[in-house]
Amino acid sequence: MSTTAGDRLDGRTVAALIAMGLAVFLIANDITSLTVALPTIEHDFDIDVGTAQWVANAYTLAFGVLIVTGGRLSDILGRRRMFFAGAGIFAAFSVVAGLAPDAQVLIGARAAMAIGAALIWPAVVGILFSVVPAARVGIAGGLLLGVSGIGNAFGPLIGGFMTDDVSWRGILFLNIPIALGSALVVWRYVAADSPQGERERLDYPGVALLSIGLVALLVGLDQSSSWGWGDPRTLALLALGALALAAMVVTQRRGGERALIPRDVIANPVFAAACLTTLLASGTWFAVLIYGPQFMQKVLGFSALGSGVGFLPLMVVYTITSFAAGPLYNKVGGRVPLLVGAACLALGALLLSLLQADSAYAAMIPGLVVLGVGVGLFYSTLTTLAITSLDPSRSSVGGGLLFMFQLVGGAIGVVLTTTVFAAAGDDRSGTSAFVDGLHAGLRLDAALALAALVSAFWVIRRRSPAS
Repeated sequence: MSTTAGDRLDGRTVAALIAMGLAVFLIANDITSLTVALPTIEHDFDIDVGTAQWVANAYTLAFGVLIVTGGRLSDILGRRRMFFAGAGIFAAFSVVAGLAPDAQVLIGARAAMAIGAALIWPAVVGILFSVVPAARVGIAGGLLLGVSGIGNAFGPLIGGFMTDDVSWRGILFLNIPIALGSALVVWRYVAADSPQGERERLDYPGVALLSIGLVALLVGLDQSSSWGWGDPRTLALLALGALALAAMVVTQRRGGERALIPRDVIANPVFAAACLTTLLASGTWFAVLIYGPQFMQKVLGFSALGSGVGFLPLMVVYTITSFAAGPLYNKVGGRVPLLVGAACLALGALLLSLLQADSAYAAMIPGLVVLGVGVGLFYSTLTTLAITSLDPSRSSVGGGLLFMFQLVGGAIGVVLTTTVFAAAGDDRSGTSAFVDGLHAGLRLDAALALAALVSAFWVIRRRSPAS
């Protein structure tokens, strides 16, 4: 594909891409960097491990619940404006979290930081797909996932260094210059956007029902492993989540253009298929992120930092592949990268499920590399196909909705993996039980990824031949 003058990236566009990259790095890094500091936080505040875990959970839960609302606000009020609001909230509560005198303030500040992240991410999606020339649109999806991979990969390394040599509070203070720097570049190089026509109003009942439904569902799934599936608390939360989400579907159908999720978004066959595909695939990715380091520590005897380093083959390949997926999409379209990516997700999980109690670390590398290729191709290409199938005025809410399905799919997949893992290792003990559970869990994940591959055919089928 030749590049015309109108398809070239000028200086302002490059600057905008840099700012968006900084913002994506900020969010992705913050998800993983503080996890390695949790034992230190537990000690400093004299809290139990369950309370310490909510330092991480509060952020991811609030982020996943509010990201669709953030996307809708970006489409209604303007992406540049919401980016500034999100960056300001994120930076301000990073200060509060860094100065937190106790665990309660820290957890509350982390949840507030997630509000900022939920405004930033969909605004970034909308800005990226609006500033990149149509002929080079693959760059947008590649940048999102590539920089996200860098942030995820370096998070534990940055967090470990800061915790050991400075303070875990330094992890939070590091957010401030990144957030303010990206906002400054956006102010200088990204033009203000104003939605056309009459300004729509936010669907507050839809926001409330979606928030209640997702919080109940995600907390119920998260606690099912400790409470048990038959516990009244688990059942009550899952029932509440199901009822709230069902009620939301009804209100969205009646909401018309004012709905939180406009009908032209969810009724779009390509976008709907993309949401289903990412829902099915994300359990594989999330489960490997959790159980891969555990295998390194419990079976191979790695330290926490060592397992983070051991995960670098996956993260490095994932990052490189994500960046390569953009030019590949621009050259050959989305069909081949998406299907190859989904197939590699399944194959990577299957290869990792072959690990044995006496396996060396080298035995993990093929599975990690194949999975890295799969994640890089799959999510980058699927994001580009999904967002470009929508009207440009819906790109932010579309980006938020797609990411929400990724988080929910990941949560469901991890719970299913954990359930199968526990059942498979029930009659064994120690390392043997862990390895047996890993085999069963990862084979379930491979099956989910194969289902995502089938769903990916539907995404491609609904696109034009050029895609």
